[in-house]
Parts: sequence; C-alpha cells; structure tokens
Amino acid sequence: MNLFKTSKSKTNSAKIREIKNWVYHHLAIDPEIPISVSQLQCHEPDCPPLETVIAIMTTPPQQYKIHQSIEEIQELDIKQL
Repeated sequence: MNLFKTSKSKTNSAKIREIKNWVYHHLAIDPEIPISVSQLQCHEPDCPPLETVIAIMTTPPQQYKIHQSIEEIQELDIKQL
C-alpha cells in the first residue's frame, strides 16, 4: 500500500522556483546546493490531504514539511521554517 504518492494536480513551475528562491534566501543556503520541492497526497488517518515537502540536499540532507499545497505557500511559511 502506497501511503504517499505524488499529487496528480499540475503545479506551477514558476511557483516552485519562487519557493526555492525563498528557501535559498531565508535559510541562507548556498545556491550550488540542490533543493527539491514536492507536493504529496497523504492517505494516512489524521493526515492533511496535501503537503509540500522541501528537501535540501546538504550533508546530511534537511527536510521540511508544510501542510499546504505548493500554490498556497507564502514567503512567511518559508521564513518560519
């Protein structure tokens, strides 16, 4: 059983770039370090239907989850990570 799967809804690539730029800026990440932004659906009980996972490929990797869709994320959400 797959508890998490990628959302089938189309995400705006400009919004993803904007989120990545906020992450680089507010978390002071070196621009050479890759960042992944993924929107997932959760099928576990008491889990929000959509969440956005931000993975920063440092050593060790860092991961943040925001219980909103990619389109709903604002700069303040990233500042609060």
